[in-house]
Amino acid sequence: MQSTYIETQQISFQDFKNSILDDYRLGRISREMSYLGRREVLTGKAKFGIFGDGKELPQLAMAKVFRNGDFRSGYYRDQTFALAIDAVSVESFFAQLYADTSVEREPASAGRQMNGHYATRSLNADGSWKDLTAQKNISSDISPTAGQMPRLLGLAQASKIYKSVKFEGSEKFSKDGNEVAFGTIGDASTAEGHFWETLNAACALQVPMIVSIWDDGYGISVPTQNQRAKADISEMLSGFQRNEGENQGCEIIQVKAWDYPALMEAYAKAEHFARYESVPVVIHVTEVTQPQGHSTSGSHERYKSEDRLSWESEFDGLIKFREWILDYSIEIEGQEEVLATAEELDSIDSEAKKLVKEGQKKAWEAYQKTISDLKSDVLPLVESIKNQNFEIGNLIETFNKIISVSKKDVFQLIRKTLLLTRNQDSAERNILKSKYEEILKIEKDNYSSHLYSESEWKATNVKEIKPIFSDSSEEVDGRVVVRNNFDKIFEKYPQSLVFGEDTGNIGDVNQGLEGLQEKYGDVRIADTGIREATILGQGIGMAMRGLKPIAEIQYLDYILYCLQGMSDDLATVQYRTKGGQKAPVIIRTRGHRLEGVWHSGSPMAGILNLSKGINILVPRNLTKAAGFYNTMLQSDEPAVIVECLNGYRLKEKQPDNLGEFTVPVGKIEVTKEGTDVTLVTYGSTWRIVTEAANELEKLGISAEVIDVQSLIPFDLSHEIAESVKKTNRLVIIDEDVEGGTSAFILQQILEKQKAFRYLDSDPLTISAENHRPAYASDGDYFSKPSADDIVEKVYQLFNELNPEKYPAIY
Repeated sequence: MQSTYIETQQISFQDFKNSILDDYRLGRISREMSYLGRREVLTGKAKFGIFGDGKELPQLAMAKVFRNGDFRSGYYRDQTFALAIDAVSVESFFAQLYADTSVEREPASAGRQMNGHYATRSLNADGSWKDLTAQKNISSDISPTAGQMPRLLGLAQASKIYKSVKFEGSEKFSKDGNEVAFGTIGDASTAEGHFWETLNAACALQVPMIVSIWDDGYGISVPTQNQRAKADISEMLSGFQRNEGENQGCEIIQVKAWDYPALMEAYAKAEHFARYESVPVVIHVTEVTQPQGHSTSGSHERYKSEDRLSWESEFDGLIKFREWILDYSIEIEGQEEVLATAEELDSIDSEAKKLVKEGQKKAWEAYQKTISDLKSDVLPLVESIKNQNFEIGNLIETFNKIISVSKKDVFQLIRKTLLLTRNQDSAERNILKSKYEEILKIEKDNYSSHLYSESEWKATNVKEIKPIFSDSSEEVDGRVVVRNNFDKIFEKYPQSLVFGEDTGNIGDVNQGLEGLQEKYGDVRIADTGIREATILGQGIGMAMRGLKPIAEIQYLDYILYCLQGMSDDLATVQYRTKGGQKAPVIIRTRGHRLEGVWHSGSPMAGILNLSKGINILVPRNLTKAAGFYNTMLQSDEPAVIVECLNGYRLKEKQPDNLGEFTVPVGKIEVTKEGTDVTLVTYGSTWRIVTEAANELEKLGISAEVIDVQSLIPFDLSHEIAESVKKTNRLVIIDEDVEGGTSAFILQQILEKQKAFRYLDSDPLTISAENHRPAYASDGDYFSKPSADDIVEKVYQLFNELNPEKYPAIY
């Protein structure tokens, strides 16, 4: 094996000494942050605390081999690492603890995440990409145990992609694919499926990934032996160890958390394997201590024995590091040299404590100034109208007794005052009302902005380009339209790629990618294993590194495997970083009107409710689907595009401007005009509804058919309300279960669009049965709304209106 980084360093003893003492100083600063952070929570100045004490040394070692352009995907105990790469300061650490909403003071999340969730800012203020190769990168942390792992796979695989893929601007994302993705995870969390799926995929793909497992012997209070089949994760992973000469598997390194020189050597070896051989590495860091327990919510004394607590005190990493420094001596030119004396280390300890206290004080004062300025703006305005209602004086008195005022207290004061003076129309009240509107706008931005992109590349800014048809436009199978459009996409966007089960060699199960792997290669048109969660993770990680990935989930039912990652990670990326990061991955899937319990589901309500932050697009045919791909590839937002499985063999006219035409998100289409009733639907059910509408015409009922097209965002121009205004009747047809997507659509139309004002009849929803669909065409007919169901139920509306003109059918 090639020499490691440490073995090849030629430095003077003084430089070596300075490096060691710098590490000790940083470790002590981090530990003091943990200690003081806990006290801030227990004294009521912060809500919750979870800290990285005990993990200082391995994180210092990891930081040594973390280069510009590298990425970390981790969980919430890596403060020492974040300090070491300048991703967090003492001040920003405490700003996050206090939930300071200033991006400048708390750049990781602007107060949106609880402490310990780190992130670097990948984007400029306008949403454009920074040069990620010029900085050390942390993809925004999430709390769900092992939830960070699938994304890690994509971050690592991007380096492998960049070894062969180049495009204009790619130099901002990678330097010839030499970056490593680092992951961190608690030992107990390795019991989660996401860990195993990710490691399995990494070993198959051979991506440059280093996973650090912090093993403190517990999962909160549950001992390791109760977490997995083997207490020792290294032993359990032994089958993953790569064999010499094989291109599969990983390297496994075990090292103790308190052994500073061994940690340095372990991470140097790991970096070599990952960066220079593109081999995934697991570093199992054992004998980790947790001096303050799991979090501020409890005490580890409740579940750890006296012997264990005593051992943890003795083998605390910083104590062992101090012992190692004091024991170290070397003879240079006949003179004994030491690293430091006890007095010098005591001085570093004192300096660290002072530095942390000063940083905490600055963070607290800056956070409090925001609130005190708000209070100073509002209180005099409230006092100016206290004579208009005697209860306002009581409100002010109660407010002034609050020891630690929060924004909530200020807003409650102003809102209650406005409520009490609702019958007044004084100049003073109008000033207070204006102030309320002004500060509310600020806090809306602080707490509710950036669920979706706010840049010039947001999906709703993509201009509509209609498909062009001519006399020479061919009638082809729907699959041919989407395939030929993909061909144009991969030619137009060299940074685009697609991957999934059966996606590459056979061109997907419905031949929507037929022949494209042969044309564009197996890096860009790739097969994967059967592992939906990490297919999504590949997409998230790649998108965070500037690629345009299309992650294919073979069937809509299977997207349930991805829902945790979609909800907890992808949907919240822009929000939880307040526009600091983005992951514009497209999730390609197919579904609706299928056959069989697990191949015909329509779990749209779950997707809608759990994936706010992702565009949910439901085209009625493959031409519309192609247009949505063209739209989203110009956007910097993620999307789910559900292709109609029963449309691949149906004939469609192929547009002449493949790869160019777009379908706007958030816009409905009226596909049949009518005057008596508005029928709203989407996806494959549109064909059933259109058939029913034609039957209703024969019965004397003129039905207007609306294809929603885009569930999120939904009908931004409120065109459906205009249709209801004309027809005065509304029917929503959906193949989801009752109370599912149809309830969402109903809420949007009645509440958001205020269409209830135009109704002459109760709104009607026609949905599927509440069970999964039974097999075969008959199963579909009796499980989901049929044209017969729609005709009869819509006809019943008119029977109730005019039974003579529309006599009962049954």
